[in-house]
Amino acid sequence: MTAICQKSLPDAPWAQAQTRRLPGVQPLDPATWIVVDDAYASQMAERTRLLAESRSDVLQIQPDALPAARELLRMVLAHLGARDGFEIGAANCTRPDGQTAVIDHGAPLETLCHLVTEDFCILQKRGTEHVLTAGLLCFPASWTLAEKFGHPLMRIHAPVDSYTDNMAKRVQRLFDAVRADRPLWRANAMLYHDPTLFQPRPEAAPRTERTGGDYLRSERQCILRLPVSDAVIFSIHTRQVALGDLTPDQAEALRRHPIDGAFESAGA
Repeated sequence: MTAICQKSLPDAPWAQAQTRRLPGVQPLDPATWIVVDDAYASQMAERTRLLAESRSDVLQIQPDALPAARELLRMVLAHLGARDGFEIGAANCTRPDGQTAVIDHGAPLETLCHLVTEDFCILQKRGTEHVLTAGLLCFPASWTLAEKFGHPLMRIHAPVDSYTDNMAKRVQRLFDAVRADRPLWRANAMLYHDPTLFQPRPEAAPRTERTGGDYLRSERQCILRLPVSDAVIFSIHTRQVALGDLTPDQAEALRRHPIDGAFESAGA
């Protein structure tokens, strides 16, 4: 399969102290939430293929999460309606690549899969923790939706060495505190030998190749709260570049601050 890559990487989280330090969360400009870049058409085609061929691997939803998923779809449609390149109608949307997607509020996650390149996790408060009650995950970076689905944050991050009790408390506080009018974002970075975007990995199969690779993969992760359902949305836009396409400054910063297992795993 031909590698699906962007030609450049707008954010280099290892290059700045505020984004290199975990968890590296920054305020998000809502106008920049959904990303459309030079890999949009290729990523959308891959998402369509994955949903058709591996639906249960990339999409899971609990019945009581459906109202939140519909609210998320309405939010995304409102966002896209204010963007160049999207033509939103009552029943369909013409995308920037010229393709038309059907808008089905009865199947919100499927519709989102055909609209944007972001993956989405819906987390709802159950007792004292946020639980993953729905997910659209076409481009997993070494984890599987099935193993995380229905579990709270602490259990989701159980295999991550850097996700200590202290980090877990910080992340839970962050999810508790995020406001609908003040979304957040962060980014991680991972080196891969294989540029395949769909890279699920079971928890029982730890990643052995933790260094090296010709491709740098970075997830732009946004955290938003839905104002009606109060669910928290964790959206993921995957960017991938060949190492040779980093800018000289990015490459030099990577030499000075190599990507290690703690940095790459913290946002997974």
